[in-house]
Amino acid sequence: MSTKPSDKQQLPVSEIFKKAGKRAIGGGVPGAAAMAAQVVTLMPLRSTMNYQYRYGNTTTTAAIRTLYADGGVRRFYRGVLPAMFQGPLSRFGDTAANSGMLTLLDSFDSTKDLPVGVKTAAASNSAAAWRIFLMPIDAFKTTLQVEGAKGISVLRGRLAHGGPLVLYHGAVATYSATLVGHFPWFFTFNTLQEYIPKPEPDQTFQKFGRNAFIGFTSSVVSDCCSNSLRVVKTTKQTHQTPITYPQAVKMVLDADGIMGR
Repeated sequence: MSTKPSDKQQLPVSEIFKKAGKRAIGGGVPGAAAMAAQVVTLMPLRSTMNYQYRYGNTTTTAAIRTLYADGGVRRFYRGVLPAMFQGPLSRFGDTAANSGMLTLLDSFDSTKDLPVGVKTAAASNSAAAWRIFLMPIDAFKTTLQVEGAKGISVLRGRLAHGGPLVLYHGAVATYSATLVGHFPWFFTFNTLQEYIPKPEPDQTFQKFGRNAFIGFTSSVVSDCCSNSLRVVKTTKQTHQTPITYPQAVKMVLDADGIMGR
C-alpha cells in the first residue's frame, strides 16, 4: 500500500536564512537605486519640507522664498552628499527588511500562515532599527537642510556641547516615525499586491500602472500616519541645544498648533 506524499518538507534553518538574505538583497538594491534617483530630483522639496518641519509658521511658498534668498538654487541642495548615502541606505533597509522578513516567516510552518499585518509589523521593526543605525548621517543631512551654510558650525557646536550622542538625538522619534510610516506603507503595499490582479507579462503599460498606483497609495497612507512624528524628530534633532521630547512637542504646538505642520 503506497503512502500519501507528504507536504513539502521545511528547509533547514541555514537554507531559510540564506534564501531570506537573497530576497532581502534582491528587494533592497532596486529600492536603493530608486531612492538615489529621488534624492537628485526631489532634494529641493525635501529641504523645503524639513525647513518647515523645524521652523513651521510659514507656507510652502514662503519657505521656498526664504531658502532661495539664503543661497539661491544651491541652498536647496545643502546636504545632498549625505543624502546620497542616507537615502538609498534607508530605502535599502526598508525594502530588504520587508522582502527578507516575509521570506523568512513564510519559510517556517509555525509562521507562514500569520496574517499579513503581523508579518509586516515584524519587518517594520527591523527597518526602524536600521534607521537608528543611520542616525549620524541623517543628523548631518537634516542640519544642513535646515540651517544651510551655517549647518556645519551648528552641528559642531552641538557636538562640543553634548558629545557624539547628539548625533542620535531624535532616535526614538525616528524609530517611531519609521515604524508608523513603514508599517502602513508595506501593509498597504502587501495587501494591494495580494488583491489587485497582476497583468500578463507582455502588458507593460498595465504593469507599470499597477505598480505606480500601489506605490502612490502606499506613500499617501504612510505620510499621513507619520508626518507629526517627523516634525518632532526634526525639531529635536536640529535644535541648537539639546531639548527633550516634551519641549520639542511644546515648541511645535506653540508655533503652529496641532494642525500647523
